[in-house]
Amino acid sequence: MDTGPRMMQISDLLTPKSVAANLRAANKKQALQDLAKRAAPILGCGERALFETLIERERLGSTGIGNGVAVPHGRLPGLAAPRGFFARLDKPIEFEAVDNRPVDLIFLLVTPEGAGGDHLKALAMVSRLLRDRKTCEKLRGTDRAEALYALLVDRTTSHAA
Repeated sequence: MDTGPRMMQISDLLTPKSVAANLRAANKKQALQDLAKRAAPILGCGERALFETLIERERLGSTGIGNGVAVPHGRLPGLAAPRGFFARLDKPIEFEAVDNRPVDLIFLLVTPEGAGGDHLKALAMVSRLLRDRKTCEKLRGTDRAEALYALLVDRTTSHAA
């Protein structure tokens, strides 16, 4: 029986390789540069294009959504599907977040240029996941990339409705 279109899940955005456990950054710009450098080869895009897309979006307003979480995002030409990269920072950094708290969990999200609805769906899904305090506590409680990946991916499968 067909139940209609499948809901997007975090596992559609992340692979075990697209998770970094102890990213070191002194500030927001450095964090975004390092994320772009690590994520570009995995996402199949140019490092500079990725960094500029993220910085451009931050100029519109911080993607720090509160509770120590940021979701820098943007659209990139040439991508086939929405993709993500997650990093847990070794020390929280200033990110001009909505609650003015420093950020230590960053979920970078990029979508194809023409992906209107998918961009918003992916953003909403990531925001929902990282608004959950228990999930964030667990993510902050581990410094192994495999464990971070498992926490991010498992949570969506157990909460799929």
